[in-house]
Amino acid sequence: MRGATLVGRGAELECVRAVLATGGALLVRGTAGIGKSALLDAAAEIARERDMRVLRVAGVQSEARLPFAGLHALLRPVLGHTEALPGPQREALLSAFGMSVDAAPDRFLIALAALELLSEAASHTPLVLIVEDSHWLDAATADALAFVARRLDADRVALVAAYRDAGAPDVDPARMSQGLADAGWPELFLDALDDDAAVALLDRAAPALDRRRRARILAAAQGNPLALVELPHAPADEMLPLSPAVMPLTARLERTFAARALGLPAATRILLLVAATNDGDTLGEALKAGSEVAGHVLTLVDLTPAIDARLVEADGLAVRFQHPLIRSAIHQAASLAQRHRAHRALAAALTAQPDRQVWHRVACATGPDESLAADLEAAAERAQRRGAADVALAALERAARLTADPFRRGVRLLRTTELAAELGRTDVVADAIAATSGLDLAPAERTRLVWLRELYDEHEWSGATRLDAFADIAEEMLDVNLPEEAMKALLTVAVRVHWSNADDTIRHRILAIADRLPLPSDHPARIALLALVDPETRGAEALSVIARHAIAPGDDPGLLRLLGSAATAVGAFDLAPAFLTGAVAGLRQQGRLGLLAQAQVSMAWSAVHTGAMRVGLPAAAEAARLSDETGQPRWRAVAQFAHAALEGLRGDEERSEALVAAAEATLIPMGANPLLALAALARGKTALAAGRHSDAFEELRRVFDPNDTAYMPYVRPWGLADLVDAAAHAGRVDEVRAIVRAQEPIARRSRMPQLTVALDFARPLLASDEDAGAVYQAGLDGDLANWPLMRARLLLAYGAWLRRRRRVAESRAPLRAAGEAFEALAIPTWAERARQELRASGETTRRRVPDARDALTPQEVQIAEMAADGLTNREIGQRLYLSHRTVGSHLYRIFPKLGVSSRAELGRALRPLPDTPVT
Repeated sequence: MRGATLVGRGAELECVRAVLATGGALLVRGTAGIGKSALLDAAAEIARERDMRVLRVAGVQSEARLPFAGLHALLRPVLGHTEALPGPQREALLSAFGMSVDAAPDRFLIALAALELLSEAASHTPLVLIVEDSHWLDAATADALAFVARRLDADRVALVAAYRDAGAPDVDPARMSQGLADAGWPELFLDALDDDAAVALLDRAAPALDRRRRARILAAAQGNPLALVELPHAPADEMLPLSPAVMPLTARLERTFAARALGLPAATRILLLVAATNDGDTLGEALKAGSEVAGHVLTLVDLTPAIDARLVEADGLAVRFQHPLIRSAIHQAASLAQRHRAHRALAAALTAQPDRQVWHRVACATGPDESLAADLEAAAERAQRRGAADVALAALERAARLTADPFRRGVRLLRTTELAAELGRTDVVADAIAATSGLDLAPAERTRLVWLRELYDEHEWSGATRLDAFADIAEEMLDVNLPEEAMKALLTVAVRVHWSNADDTIRHRILAIADRLPLPSDHPARIALLALVDPETRGAEALSVIARHAIAPGDDPGLLRLLGSAATAVGAFDLAPAFLTGAVAGLRQQGRLGLLAQAQVSMAWSAVHTGAMRVGLPAAAEAARLSDETGQPRWRAVAQFAHAALEGLRGDEERSEALVAAAEATLIPMGANPLLALAALARGKTALAAGRHSDAFEELRRVFDPNDTAYMPYVRPWGLADLVDAAAHAGRVDEVRAIVRAQEPIARRSRMPQLTVALDFARPLLASDEDAGAVYQAGLDGDLANWPLMRARLLLAYGAWLRRRRRVAESRAPLRAAGEAFEALAIPTWAERARQELRASGETTRRRVPDARDALTPQEVQIAEMAADGLTNREIGQRLYLSHRTVGSHLYRIFPKLGVSSRAELGRALRPLPDTPVT
């Protein structure tokens, strides 16, 4: 077996064997010729020995602009299993492969479909996916495989991919797919062979070398296995000991391969060049296009000399180069005219495949060509329909460059800019904006361009200083009759206004523009604008719509998310979950993971304020994970802050601080200082739950101090109750009286529920002993049914006050009720505080029985609850973007943690257990 005889790669082979045994993914990295392909060949051989099915694909540089070309080639042998997929997944995958005409699927739904297809195929025979030259995969395929790789923790699937490091002198990093390199999965770096292994490999490859030539080859190869195998076949003068600075090793190898090809017959060289130029590996295409170039019919016989020279291999259906450097060498050795002839011949051979044909035509273009630009534009539209936005972006970029008419070029560049903006490709946005700026555009296009230029300025965080410019552009969009664009622009600005400590002037201006939008007064977008831009002045208006909005089946989940976000902005954390629950379900089904992450962030923060720990922890963890996967670092940071606050409430101070620190590391370099208010809030809540009242006071006070970097007016209501609670226990009540007084008129004007509840909690803590009893009763008589955490804390504070007043018997009922509420909410820190107070009152308390959920991770909680609700593994997988076998594996681990043996017992196990008496 070849794998067993790889020289000097024993440790690397063990890594491969481990991945094949356990499943998962491994990225093999290294420079050209370092042995990546050999290691992948060994992986395939080991897999076959273990009766595993091997699916293999190689990225091709010229194929990188074909939508899902690599994924289709990889999955083609198992496409027969698509019938087992749920309908939406099946249609998404077939649409991506151009086998269905359905509307453009979301790229994450395509990736989930690929994962589920592999899982289904692996249920019959374990699979090994071998991906060579993954840096040349089309971006859509790379993203899908990265998604799959992160979820291969339970299926009988292993993925081993090779990636050539961009530091190689023959590689242009700008043209490489970064999807797999940035996927965050285990990596294996291949270094040069040590001296002993290099000598052993050379002796095996060329045992008859004389001593002088042997020494030259060892010096030139520098431990590179491909060089050690191939350089012995090079002409003797190629072995001069040139330094890498004079001729890099990859260039020397390419010259060696090119020299080997020069001695072949002319017909063979034509076929080699056509094969090197082709974006596929079909032998028939190479022969047809080669015949076109040669002017007479070429056959497999004409390719045989190249096979004998170990440059290519052919199996009757496909022709493949023995190494990527051979393809590169053949291509580089040809003249520009020869390459153009090859591309033209391939274009003629691919009339039935317009997406491939157009790129070969592009390769021959020598100047502007409107017909070709229009065909590229059509190819971009087809790519978008198939969910391959990156391919569409490449086509639009090239179409713009091939356009002579300035106006048309400007329109195409603007489309390029907008699509790049949607994809988060800020580098492309900047280049396209620069190219568009000097062109003549219609007023509407000019306005959209100015908006994009402002939005994607080099600054990472706009702050308050640039908000006027955004307002100008949004107003101009309305003036040139672009209401949809104006609404989207204003929603983007609204988030920036909310988190930028903007002054009244800019807020009022944004609201004036929002009031001009041709929207009904209760439209979710308008309500979100009011709530985000000025919750203190327009919050009451937004709240009245939110409170009376009836949620109906089939509501647009995107609009439900807007209403949920609006509810959180005005402090209606008791109303937000109803909207967000519908939004989360709908966005999951549609595969809109970016918006799903944002909805889960809002859900997590609602849980922080209502005490819904069982909802909040899974929501926060999933929000951070999806925000990371969808390229939304700020949303990930806000999710981490919510997660930190929830962990702090549970008493896990170490975990809470780690989450806060990770979020700060993202935000501080951006200059997003107002968001740091959430760091102070999370730290304050954690310290308060731990009984470190002075620490909590110092952290929370920052949110209220205009001179502090963590100052944030709209976060003040979120931390008011905690600040007063910390002050009362730290003996610093006088320092917060003015803060509370300042919030009273805001509460009356805005009617923000969370602020109203916080003030009801704060007033008795600040009242004199003579008045406090009545003030406590007034607070408890208020409507706190949807605010269980705040009600429990008010009961605890009231009971403690009664006990200190020596009204011991009266104190027990509120303290007992508080403890029971904290236990029901799964907040052990506050529950223990209530037990301590009860013990001090002379009542025997009960020892807390750990909640079974405490042993589960947030994702396991989600899975267990869905299984308890009767969902199948496949249905759970669809909702959480996991394969159904991964769900089954999670349940296998969940059952013993909960002490159950079947799904039917999950509901009982997830209910909180009663406390046991303290003995």
